[in-house]
Amino acid sequence: MLEKPDEVPVAMRAAMPVDAQGGGLIRRALIAVLSVGGATMLAAWLARRQLHFSGTYLPKSLLVFAAGALLMLPGLRTHHPFSRLGAANAVTLVRAALVALLVALLGERVKIAPLVGTVLATAVILLDGCDGWLARRAGMSSAFGARFDMEIDAALVATLAVLAWQFGKVHAWVLLSGAMRYLFAIAALFIALLRRPLPPSYRAKSIAVIQMLALLAAIAPWSSLSLATGAAAIGLVCLTLSFLLDILWLARHAA
Repeated sequence: MLEKPDEVPVAMRAAMPVDAQGGGLIRRALIAVLSVGGATMLAAWLARRQLHFSGTYLPKSLLVFAAGALLMLPGLRTHHPFSRLGAANAVTLVRAALVALLVALLGERVKIAPLVGTVLATAVILLDGCDGWLARRAGMSSAFGARFDMEIDAALVATLAVLAWQFGKVHAWVLLSGAMRYLFAIAALFIALLRRPLPPSYRAKSIAVIQMLALLAAIAPWSSLSLATGAAAIGLVCLTLSFLLDILWLARHAA
């Protein structure tokens, strides 16, 4: 299961004040969202002009980023007990914008798309190690930041899986890599056992990184079909094992 190093304990989440920041925090967050959104729009426009992407690339990028922002903002009041968004969440917001540009590659058929996808995904992965470090350094770790970061990672894995299939590098079974986290979340709606909290796990964190790197290798334009298939298969096997171990842990501690 995908987990992040800056995940905070459940007890700390319960102690966080409700609606601690009021409108000031939301206003600052909106300014950050609009600023990053403007940069996303500019990047998508340049990609459309210089790389000859389709006319839908810009609206797809903005739609995905806007949807992510709308899902992000409500959690600030209850799970982010600080008066400002913080540098860590700002970095995660930039990662969200890069993922939006990556998602917009879905359906693009230009030859340069695999290279652009590889560059964008590499940037998202490299920035992944910065946000948690910044949050701990500033003393601003929160349940909101941990969840925000985790959702960006899940979206990245899902997008890379679809791109690996779209680019013809791996057969449709690779889509399981991106869908597994969301299938688990859907199952948790009906199975109470799966809604129980899991302890922090270095195994889960390591497998999350392995999964992202495996799919990055799968979409790279210089990867052969055999290399892409092998990397994606290793990532899927590791991810499946991680979910199975989490479910077994939950079952053992159900009492």
